[in-house]
Amino acid sequence: MTLRLPQPRTPKLPRPRRSRRRIVQAIMLACVFAIAPATWMHAVADSRVRTVAEVPAQDVAVVFGAGLWKGRPTPYLAHRLDAAAELYRTGKVRVVLVTGDNSLVEYDEPDAMRTYLTARGVPGKQIVSDYAGFDTWDSCVRAKKIFGVDRAVLVTQGFHIRRAVALCRAAGVESYGVGVGEPHDSVWYYGGAREMFAAGKAALDATFTPDPRFLGAREPGVKEALASAAR
Repeated sequence: MTLRLPQPRTPKLPRPRRSRRRIVQAIMLACVFAIAPATWMHAVADSRVRTVAEVPAQDVAVVFGAGLWKGRPTPYLAHRLDAAAELYRTGKVRVVLVTGDNSLVEYDEPDAMRTYLTARGVPGKQIVSDYAGFDTWDSCVRAKKIFGVDRAVLVTQGFHIRRAVALCRAAGVESYGVGVGEPHDSVWYYGGAREMFAAGKAALDATFTPDPRFLGAREPGVKEALASAAR
């Protein structure tokens, strides 16, 4: 009787087609997760983005900070403020809430924004400053919880306006947006690319609604400014 020794088994290698299929599926899934936040923003905000001439009148305009250069608004921020001044001059809004970063003594966005607006005819008593608008979500939450803003016209660049509208609505502020147009320069392309990454954080903020970096006590500035405008 002849004994036959067991033959060693050759390990099965993964089939190339199956591996490729799984890689493609993983890439497709990653793409879905990447574009889902941007899709959400457009779905929420597209119908609420208007021009200065077309936007419905609201009591308050919210202008988001966009940086300073030697203590003065950058061109992008200046264009936002120009639009806000036009909204005030045409009676579309009665109060302008300027929200930005004042985390350093030598860097004060809201005061620079106020100075710019008053030089263009907006009365100082109709301008309210939020000194803790460190990002878009913080500005939206503080507009609602600190300044009591329920409805507003939001003013920022076109590449940012949908995120602003979506986040403010998630924070409880019914919003329309004015997207300020800009030439397609390097700053514009940087801003547009940045929005792709910022959309993910925006979706998380809207889902989990975290408190802003600094909340503090309620402030009567907007209420007082509206009362002043009604006299």
